[in-house]
Order: sequence, then C-alpha cells, then structure tokens
Amino acid sequence: MMSSLAATQLVPLAEELDKNKVTPGVLGFIVFAVIGVAVWFLMKSMNRHMKRVDFVEEPDASGAVPADKASPTA
Repeated sequence: MMSSLAATQLVPLAEELDKNKVTPGVLGFIVFAVIGVAVWFLMKSMNRHMKRVDFVEEPDASGAVPADKASPTA
C-alpha cells in the first residue's frame, strides 16, 4: 500500500521532466559503443600477447636465499 502511494506522488514529478534532456540520446549511444569496441580490441590484444608469454620460473642455481626471505622482520 505504501509503494503505490509513493508511486502516485512520483508520477507528477516524472511528467515535469523534459524527456529530451533526460536521455543520453544518439551521441551517448555512440560514445558507449566506441568504448565497448575499444575494450573488446584491448582484450583481444591482451589475450594475444599473453599467449606469447613463455615463463618458467627456475630455481636459483647458487642456492642463495633471496633478501626478502633471509631475515624476518618483527
């Protein structure tokens, strides 16, 4: 019952707004589409570059302990 009362109070406020000023229009759609296409191309490029990476971590041959593991801090 409260929701219908709130909705009836908000309807006149929505009718006062100019519908041409509320929507982003064609320019907003074009900008959003361009950003979407750019992100798609960036993701495609990133996947291509990640497939080229060939990383195999090899243990240190000298047997030395890395500096960050040598002395624990309190």
